[in-house]
Parts: sequence; structure tokens; C-alpha cells
Amino acid sequence: MSGDVVREWREAAADDRAVLLDGFHALKHALRFGARVRIAVTASRADARALAGELAPDLADRLDSLLAEVPDRELRELVPRRHPTGIAALADRPEPAAVRAALRAPRSAPVVVLDNPRNLGNVGAVVRLAAGMGATGVVTTGDADPWHPNAVRGAAGLHYATAVARLPLGDLPDAAPGPLYALDPAGDDLRTLRLPPGALLAFGSERHGISPALRTRADRLVSLPMRPQVSSYNLATSVAMTLYHWSQTDGPDTGDGPGVPAQTSGST
Repeated sequence: MSGDVVREWREAAADDRAVLLDGFHALKHALRFGARVRIAVTASRADARALAGELAPDLADRLDSLLAEVPDRELRELVPRRHPTGIAALADRPEPAAVRAALRAPRSAPVVVLDNPRNLGNVGAVVRLAAGMGATGVVTTGDADPWHPNAVRGAAGLHYATAVARLPLGDLPDAAPGPLYALDPAGDDLRTLRLPPGALLAFGSERHGISPALRTRADRLVSLPMRPQVSSYNLATSVAMTLYHWSQTDGPDTGDGPGVPAQTSGST
């Protein structure tokens, strides 16, 4: 049986649409927000049942029917590094058209723009923040893939709870229309502003800040309060401060939340 599971995993992993869900929490969140999961494996069904009973009783039966048990040594061969929970899964990326539709739709929540981010763990942390705060989505520019396994791991699978895409900077006006507010030390103090509904909130790297190309496109520069002599905040911290300020002025959607519609085709 495990040989069949291993072959099925490898066939699914060869598809460039496959997303690695590394660990219990990533699989849990992906299922809750409509991911199409192709295959899920565990080193111990008993341990997985116990985790589900404690942390996700709403998914206990579904997880029990979905997870296939494989020996621990085989699990270590299937994933780059074995998650402590001994669980991994492969799911499909949302269709690009669905992501773009979510970004283009009339918005009452901001889109977070990460300008050429370099650290995939930070990208994942920002996706997790955006999902938790009810932002419309996270768009990255540059070479880093926001769906890279390290980013999905950092987000605990919450890519499926919001719209996540990589876009050329020049595509932003059409792909995610709205006023562009860029975080920059020379900008207006965030505490004095009300961020407009549906704004794009752009963040650069800790070292270089926003790029000159993005700066020229910005409708307004915004700064975060910071003690003198402190050079920068962590990227995810900057996003958290800005989204919290937005939540105090407009507030997040308290319904199902924005993002990509759940996928209904295929079995999970």
C-alpha cells in the first residue's frame, strides 16, 4: 500500500501546479479555505487523529479519510525536511484567473504589495497576517515565488485564505486597481492618516526600502513611527503595524473574508 501512495505522491509532485503543505497546520488551513488536496500522508494515523481531535475537530473525519500512512523513512524521502507533526500534503494552486478576479473586484480591504522581497519566510509571515486581518491579498514583485514551499510553510497554509500572486510592477494598475500607499521613512506619519478602502499598501525590503520604480508610482508615501537610531522594522512587523492601523479606521471584513473562492471541483 505505501508503495502505491509513494508513486501517487511523486506523480502529483511532478505537476508544476502542486503546492507542498508541510505539517498539520498547513493542511488544516488549506482544507478550511477550499484547497483541492490531491494527496496527504502521515507517519502515524493515530498521532494525526489526536492532533485533529485537539486542534481541528471540525476536520477530524475529513482528515481521517484523507490521510494515508507511510513509514517514517519514506515520508522523509518525499519531503525536503520532515515536519515535526509527521504530516505532509500536495494541493493545487488556485487558478490564476480566480486570483486576478479577487484582486480586481471592488474591494473594501487593502492589498499588500511586497516590492521584490528576498526572504521567503517573511513572505509567508505576511500572507499569514493578511489572511488573519482580512486583507484582500498579497502581491509580490520580483523573482521570489510567494507560493514557494518555504513561504507556504511560513504562512501555515493560509495562502488559500487570501489572494496571493506574483506580478510585474507594471501590471499592478490593471491587476489590482486602487490608490498606492508606499511605506517610506520620508512619508507622512501613519498615525495621522486614514487608509482608503481598497488601497494598495506597498512595502520594500528592510535594507533597501521601496524601489525607485515603485516610489514614482506611489500616490502617497507613508512612514511608521520609529525611535531615532533604529534603522528599520522587520517586514512582517511593518505590515502588521499598518494593517492594524487600517483595522482601527476601517476594519476587516467579518464575514467569510476576501480572497479566492473555494474550489469545488475534484475530491479532497
